[in-house]
Amino acid sequence: MSEHVIEVPYSHLRPGLILDAPAGTHDFLVLLGDTESRAQLLNDDTGRPLLRVGGYMTADGTVVDERVWTVRDLVRHGTRLHLHLGPSIP
Repeated sequence: MSEHVIEVPYSHLRPGLILDAPAGTHDFLVLLGDTESRAQLLNDDTGRPLLRVGGYMTADGTVVDERVWTVRDLVRHGTRLHLHLGPSIP
């Protein structure tokens, strides 16, 4: 597995998930079940972390539009970050 990849065993993200992301980069690939999307770690105007995930289509044809997710916690573990997702921003 590439160090610039997040693997998610589900076809959709949801609040409460903890993602194991690469530290030291703000742009990476998210593998969501049977598909993939690009993601960027950003900060809002107050400095809080956000995760922007590009749109994708699941194997059953469901289209998931680009979303920006709040990040409740961001904890570094060596060369990885654990991102605890909050709700998406409408």
